[in-house]
Amino acid sequence: MPEAAQRELTFAQAVREALAEEMRRDSRVCIFGEDVAEAGTPFKVLAGLVEEFGAERVLDTPISEAGFTGMGVGAAMTGLRPVVDIMFGDFLTLTMDQMVNQAAKVHYMSGGTWKVPMVLRTTLGATRRSAAQHSQSLHAWLSHVPGLKVVMPSTPYDAKGLLKTAIRDENPVVFFEDKMMFKLKGPVPVEEYTIPFGVADIKRQGEDITIVATSSMVQVALGAAELLEKIGISAEVIDPRTTWPLDEKTLIESAKKTSRAMVVDEGYGRYGVTGEIASVIAEGAFYNLEAPVKRMGAMHVPIPFSPPLEDVTVPTDQTIFEAARALCGKE
Repeated sequence: MPEAAQRELTFAQAVREALAEEMRRDSRVCIFGEDVAEAGTPFKVLAGLVEEFGAERVLDTPISEAGFTGMGVGAAMTGLRPVVDIMFGDFLTLTMDQMVNQAAKVHYMSGGTWKVPMVLRTTLGATRRSAAQHSQSLHAWLSHVPGLKVVMPSTPYDAKGLLKTAIRDENPVVFFEDKMMFKLKGPVPVEEYTIPFGVADIKRQGEDITIVATSSMVQVALGAAELLEKIGISAEVIDPRTTWPLDEKTLIESAKKTSRAMVVDEGYGRYGVTGEIASVIAEGAFYNLEAPVKRMGAMHVPIPFSPPLEDVTVPTDQTIFEAARALCGKE
């Protein structure tokens, strides 16, 4: 592969590049949300796009998530391919009617006559010291709803390829980006590529235990796998990449191979993504498992503002390491 194809981008640069390429490719693609134009979002992910594409395609909106999400649904139904930016994932609460009752159902209720090819970009993740109303990971809510696709990239490579797929999809897609990962660097090909939905990625091969992790927890799980390797435990780390569609086959086959599994997610543990994936593994690999499937999610409390308290609410490489070691009987 040529050296130029080996360049490294940050997660934020990969997202921006995907959006720019799709806007150049298809004039129907547009972006709107709070502070997306002049400010480039609070995280500066979209910086420079308004200069290239103009204020008609990168549009700052009033502070009304319900309003501009509804505008996105209508724009998608009438021929555009909008990318709606919700500044913090906590504000999904204000978009639920538009996404759950409108975008997700229009295609079915119209007998296939209407479609809603829109992307809702938003964030998740704690440990940014943003307190209880700006730190939640609510992706399980959207994964619960038929008609929505839910994407959770964990690397710059995945972020670009999955976002391009999302923009080209004929269905509404919710695209979650962990706000703590925007500076994460990784290789991103120069050439055109997309990543299909519903295809998990084995980030690390292993033999003794399967760790299924989502979004930023993938990097944390890889750190735990390195710690486990030092005590003789070989961990396989799998990133589903999309919680819906979910690649059940890859998860089950890995658990059958290793005979032990744990699921790590930054959303709340109760009624969450960890429970769904653990159930899939438990049902599909039941006769091959040597222990119950272990789940690790965010502590069931509002995310604290206090840094020491906030840091203990979500899984870390050390807590994953300790749980995996116990599951493998090496306490």
